This record gives sequence, C-alpha cells and structure tokens, in this order.
Amino acid sequence: MYINRHMEEVLLSLSNQYPCILVTGPRQVGKTTMIKKVLEKKGKIMTYVTLDDLDIRQTAKSDPKLFFQLYKPPIVIDEIQYAPELFPYIKIIADENQNAGEFILTGSQVYRLMKGISESLAGRIAILKMQGLSQSEMFRRENQPFIPELNILTKRNNPMLDMLNIYETIYSGLMPAIASGKYKESTKFYSGYVSTYLQKDIRDISEGIDELRFFNFITATACRTAQLLNIAEIARDSQIDQKTANRWLDILEMLGIIYYIYPYSNNLLKRTVKRQKMYFYDTGLVTYLTKWSNAETLMTGAFSGAILETFVMSEIMKSYYNAGKEPYVYYYRDVDMREIDIIIEKDGTLYPAEIKKAVSVNKNVARSFNIIAKSGLKQGTGGIINISSKLSAIDKDTLIIPIGLI
Repeated sequence: MYINRHMEEVLLSLSNQYPCILVTGPRQVGKTTMIKKVLEKKGKIMTYVTLDDLDIRQTAKSDPKLFFQLYKPPIVIDEIQYAPELFPYIKIIADENQNAGEFILTGSQVYRLMKGISESLAGRIAILKMQGLSQSEMFRRENQPFIPELNILTKRNNPMLDMLNIYETIYSGLMPAIASGKYKESTKFYSGYVSTYLQKDIRDISEGIDELRFFNFITATACRTAQLLNIAEIARDSQIDQKTANRWLDILEMLGIIYYIYPYSNNLLKRTVKRQKMYFYDTGLVTYLTKWSNAETLMTGAFSGAILETFVMSEIMKSYYNAGKEPYVYYYRDVDMREIDIIIEKDGTLYPAEIKKAVSVNKNVARSFNIIAKSGLKQGTGGIINISSKLSAIDKDTLIIPIGLI
C-alpha cells in the first residue's frame, strides 16, 4: 500500500521551475516510488533508467553522449552518483532546451553528488532530502515544519498516542516497507537492509572495508545516538583507530544514515560546549543494531530516553525536509552543564524545547530556556515535548507538546 508523501507537492512545484531536480536519501526510503507517483498524477511520461544496472552504468560512464542518445530526456535517472560523467551533458542539454522538469535524478550518496552538482549544475538544480515516512504522513495530515507555536499546533490533528504506541513505532521504524505493512517483522527487514543495501553502498564508496568490523562500528555508533560525538569511544569499542572511525562516520553521513546537530553559539554565548551531537535518522535501524527484542523492553530499558530523543529529532528534521526547507536546529550546553535539547531558529527568533519521557512535567524543566535571553535574539514560545496525550501549557511561554503533534 502506497502512503502519500508530503514531498510530492514540493517535487511537483519544483519540476515546473527547474530543469533538474535531485532527490537524495538512503536506500529504501521511497525516492523512486514517490517520483513515479508524481509523474503519474501529473500525466507526464519520462524515460526511466537506473544506474544500478551495470550495463547502463558502463554506457553512462564511458560514453555519456551515447547514453543520452539511447535514453532521451525527459528522463528519470536513479542512483546518479555512479556516473558523475553525466553531469556536464545534463548541463548542456538543460541550457539548450530550457525545459523545466527535464531531469529528475535520485542518489543515495549525498556528499559524493554535491561535488558534481556544484561544478556542473549550480543554478540549474533543486535538491530535496528524503528520509523514511514521518508521523504526519502516517496520520495523513498536512505537513508543516515543526515550531512550538500554539496557533500552529492547535490546528493539527492529534492522534492521542500512548507510550506503548510511540515505542512500537520507534522499535519498528518508519521505513515505507515496514510502516506500510508490506513486511511484518522489522528485525528481518533490517537484517536484509544492512547485509544488502548498506554493505553494497559501503563497498562502492570505499574498497577493502572489513565488513565484520564495519558492522561492529555501526553498532557501537548506534549505541551512542543522541549523545555528544565521542570518536575515541566509538573507535575503542569497534577495535579500530580514530582515523578509521572518522572516515567511517563520514560514510554513514554520506549515506544519510546519521546526521549531526551542532551547538548554538554566538558572540554573546561564549561558554558553550563545541562538540556536535550525533543522531541516526531511523530508529528501527538503531533498535535492530542494538539488539532490543521488542517495544516493551525498549520502553522500560536504559536506552529509552536516548531512542525517544532520536525519534523526536528525526521527526522534526523530516518536517522541514518534506517541506523542501533546511532545518536550522541546534542544541545548547555550556561548561556549567546547563542545557537545552533543541533550539530552532526561525526569522530571527529562537524557540527552545526539551524532550522528556515523563508524562507529567513541572516548570523547572524549562528553567534553562532563559539562557536564550542572553543571545541577543528574540525568544519564542518554548516547548516540552513528551508522552502526554493532549496539548497543554505550563504557562503562556511554555507549551507541553505531545509527540504525536510533531
């Protein structure tokens, strides 16, 4: 069963403006399926090729001119990172024809793509970042980038989730094949995902990687989601050196598996911790790698807080990506150990938020929010994001926001 993606409208709009659209994201998040659905709704016929096909890839790399004689635009090219030789020819065709939506490209190796794009297609391409399904897509409601503002949140349909509902979603993850019900057992799905798609992409990026060591490395990394990045610890637990750990973290980021949230700082806030926090996008992959057996034990275990924070952060990030926007999301921690889980910057205003597993919260939870007053920017409404069932407030400046409303 196909679940409509919020990015469809953004893709449709951009395809009427730009000659090239690039949809990036990890394997199996639904990039190609969404593109085909958009073209079907638009009634537009485009040639489709995938560079996973080795014969087609060879033609694209060795003779790009012949490639475009065989596969004429308008065209969808899957996994474009395998043939960066195509980029100069895409530029030439786009400049000659001046047709919007002539090329729709997908890629699962983000940073490798960026070099070719910046050199060849600057000003001619719009880039979208796609991840697994979001809560809002599952609930079939409209998407809006998350911000803790009362007038926005009161308009959203609240699914009234309880704690077990939330942890069941966290445990299974929101990859389309799982969330749609196509596959019932998330453990088997992620076992196949790691051993096929992920390891294949890893070999493509870097030859000679010891796959068993890399699996130990990604497991050690998953154990540290929602924590300050500590490369020394990851390297130690993986039995690799720190240089290798750094390089392998770059690969996970390149594949859209992990991302970093950086500390908020400006000239008025000089005592902040400088290290970034590391998160996985997909909680189902994390629970598979960290070997949790079911949602109930995850919910009551020592990892429950970190995995909940990982889920909330991913939902916030997806709410921006699905709207075609870049999230300006940070955290705050200073040398005095005062911290704020999330700071969202929008239009010169800072919105602080905390993530809590507890259903009931008190005003002390938001005591660090006043740090923002020293930043020199306007302070917006704060939010305590937790497992409560209804939207409420501590006071006029601080909302209590159910996770289901993100």
